[in-house]
Amino acid sequence: MGIGSVRRCCFVLVVVAVVVGIGCHRPPHTLSGVMVEFQIQPKPVRVGPVVIGLALTDAEKRPVTKVRIAVEADMTHPGMSPVLGQANEVQPGYYESHLSFGMAGDWVILVHGTLPNGGTLERQFDVRSVRPN
Repeated sequence: MGIGSVRRCCFVLVVVAVVVGIGCHRPPHTLSGVMVEFQIQPKPVRVGPVVIGLALTDAEKRPVTKVRIAVEADMTHPGMSPVLGQANEVQPGYYESHLSFGMAGDWVILVHGTLPNGGTLERQFDVRSVRPN
């Protein structure tokens, strides 16, 4: 295989990697027209029970109500089972989920929602440096 063939092969591999990377990119936080504000308590976050708060508003800053929300917490490294829960609407447009982190380290919170109009809502939030007890 000559130098030209190696360069063409490398070029094709780079193009494929870029296309795949773009295809796997998460949509921006406002793609569904719903803004999501995330908070977690207690601060600092420690191993054990946490409360995840999600405030959902539309483009006019009105609360988005009656959304069905599933919450998934995953460690950033493999080997730990995800923690699953639901978020319940505790006041118009404000949802809470009660989860428990089983290990110190970095976590990712995935929010999967179904809007009243049938649309979907997908968000991801990082929770860095969960402390041991």
